[in-house]
Amino acid sequence: MAEHTTFKIGGPARLIAEPKSEDEIAAVVKKCNELGVRYMAIGNGSNLLVSDEGIDACVILLGKEFADVRLIDDTTIFAQSGAQLIKACRLALDNSLTGLEFAYGIPGSCGGAAFMNAGAYGGEMKDVLYKCDHITNSGDKSCLEGEDLKLSYRHSAYYDNGCIITGLYLKLKKGDRDEIRAKMDDLLSRRKDKQPLEYPSAGSTFKRPEGYFAGALIEECNLKGASVGGAQVSTKHAGFVINTGGATCKDVLDLCKKVSDTVQNEKGVKLEMEIRVTK
Repeated sequence: MAEHTTFKIGGPARLIAEPKSEDEIAAVVKKCNELGVRYMAIGNGSNLLVSDEGIDACVILLGKEFADVRLIDDTTIFAQSGAQLIKACRLALDNSLTGLEFAYGIPGSCGGAAFMNAGAYGGEMKDVLYKCDHITNSGDKSCLEGEDLKLSYRHSAYYDNGCIITGLYLKLKKGDRDEIRAKMDDLLSRRKDKQPLEYPSAGSTFKRPEGYFAGALIEECNLKGASVGGAQVSTKHAGFVINTGGATCKDVLDLCKKVSDTVQNEKGVKLEMEIRVTK
């Protein structure tokens, strides 16, 4: 699984399936149910830390074979869940649509962004996402819309219902193309300046505690550069745990525990991991 996550960490999956359509996803789910095999879907693996022992499940990879992005009317983008979020951002720019600029440079799939209500720089998916198509636990096609998506900070209904997101509907607004491009370029420049994009990671490691910023708390505890094995608190941005080379899942978890324990003891603030850990 190290080949399928941005952390470049993780042992083998029991089985991998790469469906090209909703019907194929449904067929995989039904076959797994029939055989009693656990399954899980991933896109770009950008918010995922996989156990060193691997995943005892059928991993359904939703990637380049399931990555269509298109306009369905003047202000609505439909994206299959395997499409890179940056692809949807570029389509919005090409059609002078504003509202998705915040997502430019987030290294995830559209499905993953909907699943965790991804956000940055004052925007989040809930601002533009109004409907998701999905495959249910029984392998049937269905959807959620509006408030039923239960979008909140780094959370959606899909955390709880076990369904596999297959498509997203994003409602944007007409804007000025030059202004949209300038905002996207500015946000991408900020990411490059402030985030350790040159190292494998899963993005922001901890959720933002209410009233605080995780990175600032970690830095105030003098934990920048702290490491366990190949895992390190980035010296560029303390909110990121990075893989400096050969890091294991255990390295990352041990370092995250050290960080959260220190912040709890010194600042009285509990840090919760944003990264999903799976095995």
